[in-house]
Amino acid sequence: MAEEEEIEELRRRKMLELRAKLEEQQSQAEQRRQYEIQKKLAIQQIMTPEARSRLANIRTAKPEFAEQLELQLIQLAQAGRLGSKITDAQLREILSKLQARKREFKIRRV
Repeated sequence: MAEEEEIEELRRRKMLELRAKLEEQQSQAEQRRQYEIQKKLAIQQIMTPEARSRLANIRTAKPEFAEQLELQLIQLAQAGRLGSKITDAQLREILSKLQARKREFKIRRV
């Protein structure tokens, strides 16, 4: 009988652990969803529809790059460094500058 009680106690503890883990995962998923909603709203406020469309195309090809670009633009807007909404032409200019920096690497064989 004591063994059965111990086994039942272990099962109960395991169930509690699993429930806590599930609740934590759900909480994290909700936080991620809220973060994505806030980020989307911020992007809508700082970019024109054409620029957002270009950013969506970039996200399809290079999701990590698009994420970094979004965060940088949001930070610039929060710092008050953006005067108006970013247009498609301005976004293309930003992208060309970023791409020019990226191409500066040279590999030399010795």
